[in-house]
Amino acid sequence: MPEDRKPPAQIRQFDHREFGVSRLLEHKESTLVSVCLPARNEGLTVGPIVATLRTELLLTGVVDEILVIDDHSTDNTAAVAREAGARVVSAADILPEYGGGFGKGEVLWKSLYVAEGDVIVWCDADISQFGSRFVSGILGPLLCESDVDLAKGFYRRPERDREGGGRVTELVARPLLSLFCPELAELHQPLSGEYGGKRAVLEQLPFVQGYGVEVGLLIDLAKQFGLGGLVQVDLDVRHHRNRSLADLGPQAMAIAQTIMRHVDWDLAPVASELIRPGLPPVTVDVSERPPMVEVSSYLGRALQLATLHP
Repeated sequence: MPEDRKPPAQIRQFDHREFGVSRLLEHKESTLVSVCLPARNEGLTVGPIVATLRTELLLTGVVDEILVIDDHSTDNTAAVAREAGARVVSAADILPEYGGGFGKGEVLWKSLYVAEGDVIVWCDADISQFGSRFVSGILGPLLCESDVDLAKGFYRRPERDREGGGRVTELVARPLLSLFCPELAELHQPLSGEYGGKRAVLEQLPFVQGYGVEVGLLIDLAKQFGLGGLVQVDLDVRHHRNRSLADLGPQAMAIAQTIMRHVDWDLAPVASELIRPGLPPVTVDVSERPPMVEVSSYLGRALQLATLHP
Protein backbone atom coordinates (compact mmCIF):
# COMPACT_ATOMS: atom_id res chain seq x y z
CA MET A 1 0.00 0.00 0.00
CA PRO A 2 1.29 3.52 -0.71
CA GLU A 3 2.80 5.06 2.41
CA ASP A 4 0.96 8.37 1.97
CA ARG A 5 -2.43 6.76 1.68
CA LYS A 6 -4.91 7.83 4.34
CA PRO A 7 -7.04 5.14 5.98
CA PRO A 8 -10.62 5.24 4.70
CA ALA A 9 -13.67 5.74 6.84
CA GLN A 10 -14.82 2.70 8.77
CA ILE A 11 -15.92 -0.16 6.52
CA ARG A 12 -19.70 -0.20 6.32
CA GLN A 13 -21.46 -3.05 8.08
CA PHE A 14 -24.83 -4.71 7.52
CA ASP A 15 -26.84 -7.55 9.06
CA HIS A 16 -28.29 -10.41 7.02
CA ARG A 17 -31.71 -9.76 8.62
CA GLU A 18 -31.95 -6.53 6.63
CA PHE A 19 -32.32 -8.46 3.38
CA GLY A 20 -35.43 -10.59 3.16
CA VAL A 21 -36.57 -12.19 -0.08
CA SER A 22 -39.11 -9.46 -0.84
CA ARG A 23 -36.52 -6.70 -0.51
CA LEU A 24 -34.00 -8.57 -2.65
CA LEU A 25 -36.58 -9.13 -5.38
CA GLU A 26 -37.59 -5.47 -5.23
CA HIS A 27 -34.02 -4.40 -6.05
CA LYS A 28 -32.92 -7.28 -8.27
CA GLU A 29 -34.68 -6.16 -11.46
CA SER A 30 -32.80 -7.71 -14.42
CA THR A 31 -29.59 -8.50 -12.53
CA LEU A 32 -28.49 -12.11 -12.93
CA VAL A 33 -27.16 -13.77 -9.77
CA SER A 34 -24.89 -16.81 -9.64
CA VAL A 35 -24.10 -18.70 -6.45
CA CYS A 36 -20.86 -20.65 -6.79
CA LEU A 37 -19.71 -23.35 -4.39
CA PRO A 38 -16.12 -24.59 -4.67
CA ALA A 39 -16.17 -28.19 -3.45
CA ARG A 40 -13.65 -30.96 -2.93
CA ASN A 41 -14.90 -34.10 -1.20
CA GLU A 42 -17.89 -32.37 0.41
CA GLY A 43 -20.45 -35.10 -0.29
CA LEU A 44 -21.80 -34.95 3.27
CA THR A 45 -22.70 -31.24 3.25
CA VAL A 46 -23.03 -29.99 -0.33
CA GLY A 47 -26.42 -31.65 -0.91
CA PRO A 48 -28.30 -29.93 1.94
CA ILE A 49 -26.65 -26.61 1.03
CA VAL A 50 -27.75 -26.81 -2.60
CA ALA A 51 -31.24 -28.02 -1.65
CA THR A 52 -31.73 -25.11 0.76
CA LEU A 53 -30.54 -22.56 -1.78
CA ARG A 54 -32.75 -24.06 -4.46
CA THR A 55 -35.89 -23.96 -2.32
CA GLU A 56 -35.39 -20.60 -0.64
CA LEU A 57 -33.56 -18.52 -3.24
CA LEU A 58 -33.58 -20.14 -6.68
CA LEU A 59 -37.28 -21.03 -6.87
CA THR A 60 -38.23 -17.64 -5.41
CA GLY A 61 -36.30 -15.85 -8.15
CA VAL A 62 -33.62 -14.27 -5.99
CA VAL A 63 -30.88 -16.45 -7.48
CA ASP A 64 -30.61 -17.46 -11.14
CA GLU A 65 -28.17 -20.35 -10.91
CA ILE A 66 -26.46 -22.56 -8.34
CA LEU A 67 -23.08 -23.67 -9.62
CA VAL A 68 -20.85 -26.27 -7.96
CA ILE A 69 -17.26 -26.44 -9.18
CA ASP A 70 -15.99 -29.91 -8.34
CA ASP A 71 -12.32 -29.60 -7.45
CA HIS A 72 -11.05 -33.11 -8.25
CA SER A 73 -13.25 -34.82 -5.65
CA THR A 74 -12.80 -38.54 -5.02
CA ASP A 75 -16.16 -38.95 -3.29
CA ASN A 76 -19.75 -38.43 -4.48
CA THR A 77 -19.70 -34.61 -4.28
CA ALA A 78 -20.64 -34.10 -7.93
CA ALA A 79 -23.50 -36.62 -7.93
CA VAL A 80 -24.97 -35.33 -4.68
CA ALA A 81 -24.81 -31.70 -5.81
CA ARG A 82 -26.37 -32.49 -9.17
CA GLU A 83 -29.20 -34.48 -7.60
CA ALA A 84 -29.92 -31.58 -5.21
CA GLY A 85 -30.37 -29.20 -8.13
CA ALA A 86 -27.00 -27.60 -8.87
CA ARG A 87 -25.24 -27.22 -12.17
CA VAL A 88 -21.99 -29.12 -11.64
CA VAL A 89 -18.83 -28.45 -13.61
CA SER A 90 -15.49 -30.18 -13.12
CA ALA A 91 -12.65 -27.75 -12.45
CA ALA A 92 -10.42 -29.80 -14.75
CA ASP A 93 -12.75 -29.07 -17.69
CA ILE A 94 -12.64 -25.28 -17.34
CA LEU A 95 -9.90 -23.43 -19.23
CA PRO A 96 -7.82 -26.61 -19.65
CA GLU A 97 -5.23 -24.61 -21.56
CA TYR A 98 -4.25 -23.15 -18.18
CA GLY A 99 -3.75 -26.64 -16.75
CA GLY A 100 -5.82 -28.77 -14.41
CA GLY A 101 -4.47 -27.22 -11.24
CA PHE A 102 -5.96 -27.75 -7.81
CA GLY A 103 -6.66 -25.17 -5.14
CA LYS A 104 -9.39 -22.90 -3.88
CA GLY A 105 -8.26 -19.78 -5.71
CA GLU A 106 -7.98 -21.73 -8.94
CA VAL A 107 -11.56 -22.94 -8.55
CA LEU A 108 -12.93 -19.49 -7.71
CA TRP A 109 -11.18 -18.03 -10.76
CA LYS A 110 -12.61 -20.74 -12.99
CA SER A 111 -16.09 -20.29 -11.54
CA LEU A 112 -16.02 -16.68 -12.71
CA TYR A 113 -15.43 -17.98 -16.24
CA VAL A 114 -18.40 -20.40 -16.32
CA ALA A 115 -20.91 -18.53 -14.14
CA GLU A 116 -23.53 -16.49 -15.97
CA GLY A 117 -24.36 -13.90 -13.32
CA ASP A 118 -23.73 -10.18 -13.18
CA VAL A 119 -23.22 -10.75 -9.46
CA ILE A 120 -21.24 -13.70 -8.13
CA VAL A 121 -21.68 -15.00 -4.57
CA TRP A 122 -19.23 -17.60 -3.29
CA CYS A 123 -20.05 -19.93 -0.42
CA ASP A 124 -18.01 -22.74 1.14
CA ALA A 125 -19.47 -26.22 0.74
CA ASP A 126 -18.51 -27.56 4.19
CA ILE A 127 -21.07 -25.64 6.28
CA SER A 128 -23.32 -27.72 8.52
CA GLN A 129 -26.66 -26.39 9.80
CA PHE A 130 -26.66 -24.25 6.66
CA GLY A 131 -29.07 -21.36 6.21
CA SER A 132 -29.77 -19.37 3.05
CA ARG A 133 -28.70 -16.23 4.98
CA PHE A 134 -25.12 -17.11 4.04
CA VAL A 135 -26.02 -16.14 0.48
CA SER A 136 -28.89 -13.67 0.89
CA GLY A 137 -26.91 -11.67 3.44
CA ILE A 138 -24.00 -11.28 1.04
CA LEU A 139 -26.30 -10.58 -1.89
CA GLY A 140 -28.24 -7.89 -0.05
CA PRO A 141 -25.78 -4.97 -0.20
CA LEU A 142 -24.77 -5.92 -3.75
CA LEU A 143 -28.37 -5.54 -4.94
CA CYS A 144 -29.71 -2.87 -2.60
CA GLU A 145 -26.72 -0.49 -2.37
CA SER A 146 -25.63 0.87 -5.74
CA ASP A 147 -22.07 1.70 -4.65
CA VAL A 148 -21.12 -1.72 -3.24
CA ASP A 149 -18.53 -3.69 -5.23
CA LEU A 150 -17.74 -6.51 -2.81
CA ALA A 151 -19.49 -7.83 0.30
CA LYS A 152 -17.63 -9.94 2.85
CA GLY A 153 -19.33 -12.15 5.43
CA PHE A 154 -18.49 -12.61 9.09
CA TYR A 155 -19.98 -14.77 11.82
CA ARG A 156 -19.43 -16.41 15.19
CA ARG A 157 -17.84 -19.85 15.32
CA PRO A 158 -18.78 -21.64 18.53
CA GLU A 159 -16.93 -24.94 18.03
CA ARG A 160 -13.25 -24.30 18.76
CA ASP A 161 -12.40 -20.64 18.58
CA ARG A 162 -15.26 -19.45 20.80
CA GLU A 163 -14.75 -15.99 19.37
CA GLY A 164 -12.71 -14.16 16.78
CA GLY A 165 -12.17 -14.93 13.14
CA GLY A 166 -10.31 -18.23 13.37
CA ARG A 167 -6.78 -19.26 14.20
CA VAL A 168 -5.15 -18.39 10.90
CA THR A 169 -6.94 -15.05 10.82
CA GLU A 170 -5.99 -13.99 14.33
CA LEU A 171 -2.44 -15.36 14.39
CA VAL A 172 -1.31 -14.65 10.81
CA ALA A 173 -3.64 -12.58 8.65
CA ARG A 174 -4.66 -9.87 11.10
CA PRO A 175 -1.15 -9.14 12.45
CA LEU A 176 0.28 -8.88 8.93
CA LEU A 177 -2.65 -6.78 7.69
CA SER A 178 -2.23 -4.52 10.73
CA LEU A 179 1.40 -4.00 9.75
CA PHE A 180 0.97 -3.50 6.02
CA CYS A 181 -2.72 -2.89 5.19
CA PRO A 182 -4.31 -1.59 8.42
CA GLU A 183 -7.51 -0.48 6.73
CA LEU A 184 -8.24 -4.16 5.94
CA ALA A 185 -7.43 -5.37 9.46
CA GLU A 186 -10.74 -4.02 10.74
CA LEU A 187 -12.61 -6.66 8.74
CA HIS A 188 -13.94 -9.21 11.20
CA GLN A 189 -13.03 -12.15 8.97
CA PRO A 190 -10.93 -11.25 5.96
CA LEU A 191 -10.48 -14.95 5.12
CA SER A 192 -14.15 -15.95 5.22
CA GLY A 193 -15.38 -18.08 2.34
CA GLU A 194 -18.77 -16.36 2.11
CA TYR A 195 -18.45 -13.24 -0.02
CA GLY A 196 -19.43 -11.90 -3.38
CA GLY A 197 -19.01 -9.11 -5.83
CA LYS A 198 -20.00 -7.56 -9.10
CA ARG A 199 -18.57 -9.27 -12.15
CA ALA A 200 -17.44 -5.94 -13.59
CA VAL A 201 -15.06 -5.61 -10.64
CA LEU A 202 -14.08 -9.24 -10.05
CA GLU A 203 -13.08 -9.78 -13.66
CA GLN A 204 -10.41 -7.08 -13.31
CA LEU A 205 -8.65 -8.71 -10.34
CA PRO A 206 -5.98 -11.43 -10.34
CA PHE A 207 -6.68 -14.57 -8.29
CA VAL A 208 -4.07 -16.32 -6.15
CA GLN A 209 -4.43 -20.01 -6.98
CA GLY A 210 -4.46 -21.35 -3.41
CA TYR A 211 -5.55 -20.32 0.08
CA GLY A 212 -4.24 -16.79 -0.36
CA VAL A 213 -7.07 -15.95 -2.76
CA GLU A 214 -9.34 -14.12 -0.28
CA VAL A 215 -6.72 -11.80 1.17
CA GLY A 216 -5.18 -11.26 -2.26
CA LEU A 217 -8.51 -10.15 -3.69
CA LEU A 218 -9.00 -7.71 -0.82
CA ILE A 219 -5.58 -6.12 -1.26
CA ASP A 220 -5.96 -5.87 -5.04
CA LEU A 221 -9.46 -4.43 -4.65
CA ALA A 222 -8.04 -1.75 -2.36
CA LYS A 223 -5.26 -0.94 -4.81
CA GLN A 224 -7.42 -0.75 -7.92
CA PHE A 225 -10.79 0.49 -6.67
CA GLY A 226 -10.29 1.75 -3.14
CA LEU A 227 -12.32 0.50 -0.20
CA GLY A 228 -15.41 2.65 -0.56
CA GLY A 229 -17.21 -0.24 -2.26
CA LEU A 230 -16.25 -2.85 0.35
CA VAL A 231 -18.76 -3.82 3.05
CA GLN A 232 -19.07 -6.60 5.61
CA VAL A 233 -22.20 -8.47 6.62
CA ASP A 234 -23.05 -10.22 9.88
CA LEU A 235 -24.20 -13.74 8.97
CA ASP A 236 -24.85 -14.86 12.56
CA VAL A 237 -23.40 -18.30 13.52
CA ARG A 238 -21.44 -20.65 11.28
CA HIS A 239 -20.81 -24.33 11.99
CA HIS A 240 -18.19 -26.26 10.04
CA ARG A 241 -15.53 -28.83 10.68
CA ASN A 242 -12.39 -27.66 12.42
CA ARG A 243 -9.05 -28.47 10.88
CA SER A 244 -5.92 -29.57 12.72
CA LEU A 245 -2.88 -27.36 13.10
CA ALA A 246 -1.08 -29.63 10.64
CA ASP A 247 -3.78 -28.89 8.06
CA LEU A 248 -3.73 -25.16 8.81
CA GLY A 249 0.05 -24.78 8.46
CA PRO A 250 0.13 -24.60 4.65
CA GLN A 251 -2.89 -22.27 4.70
CA ALA A 252 -1.17 -19.93 7.15
CA MET A 253 1.98 -19.90 5.06
CA ALA A 254 0.01 -19.10 1.91
CA ILE A 255 -1.67 -16.18 3.66
CA ALA A 256 1.69 -14.84 4.86
CA GLN A 257 3.30 -15.23 1.43
CA THR A 258 0.38 -13.54 -0.31
CA ILE A 259 0.33 -10.51 1.97
CA MET A 260 4.09 -10.10 1.89
CA ARG A 261 4.28 -10.40 -1.89
CA HIS A 262 1.49 -7.85 -2.32
CA VAL A 263 3.55 -5.43 -0.26
CA ASP A 264 6.80 -6.18 -2.11
CA TRP A 265 7.28 -9.06 -4.54
CA ASP A 266 10.79 -9.59 -3.16
CA LEU A 267 9.67 -10.16 0.44
CA ALA A 268 8.65 -13.78 -0.18
CA PRO A 269 9.08 -16.31 -2.99
CA VAL A 270 6.09 -17.32 -5.07
CA ALA A 271 6.69 -20.95 -4.08
CA SER A 272 8.46 -22.22 -0.99
CA GLU A 273 8.52 -25.23 1.31
CA LEU A 274 6.87 -25.34 4.71
CA ILE A 275 9.26 -27.27 6.93
CA ARG A 276 7.98 -28.91 10.11
CA PRO A 277 9.74 -31.48 12.31
CA GLY A 278 8.42 -34.98 11.83
CA LEU A 279 6.39 -34.08 8.76
CA PRO A 280 7.32 -34.10 5.08
CA PRO A 281 7.92 -30.66 3.52
CA VAL A 282 4.91 -29.07 1.83
CA THR A 283 5.34 -26.81 -1.18
CA VAL A 284 3.18 -23.71 -0.89
CA ASP A 285 2.65 -21.91 -4.20
CA VAL A 286 0.89 -18.55 -4.37
CA SER A 287 1.10 -18.06 -8.12
CA GLU A 288 -1.66 -15.90 -9.56
CA ARG A 289 -4.13 -16.37 -12.36
CA PRO A 290 -4.52 -13.24 -14.49
CA PRO A 291 -7.57 -10.98 -14.35
CA MET A 292 -10.29 -12.69 -16.35
CA VAL A 293 -10.49 -9.74 -18.75
CA GLU A 294 -7.02 -10.77 -19.92
CA VAL A 295 -8.22 -14.25 -20.94
CA SER A 296 -9.11 -14.08 -24.63
CA SER A 297 -11.76 -16.80 -24.56
CA TYR A 298 -13.48 -15.09 -21.62
CA LEU A 299 -14.03 -11.94 -23.65
CA GLY A 300 -15.80 -13.99 -26.30
CA ARG A 301 -17.89 -15.74 -23.67
CA ALA A 302 -18.80 -12.44 -22.03
CA LEU A 303 -20.02 -11.12 -25.38
CA GLN A 304 -22.09 -14.27 -25.88
CA LEU A 305 -23.70 -13.91 -22.45
CA ALA A 306 -24.45 -10.25 -23.11
CA THR A 307 -26.25 -11.28 -26.30
CA LEU A 308 -28.26 -13.97 -24.50
CA HIS A 309 -29.09 -11.71 -21.54
CA PRO A 310 -29.19 -8.13 -22.85
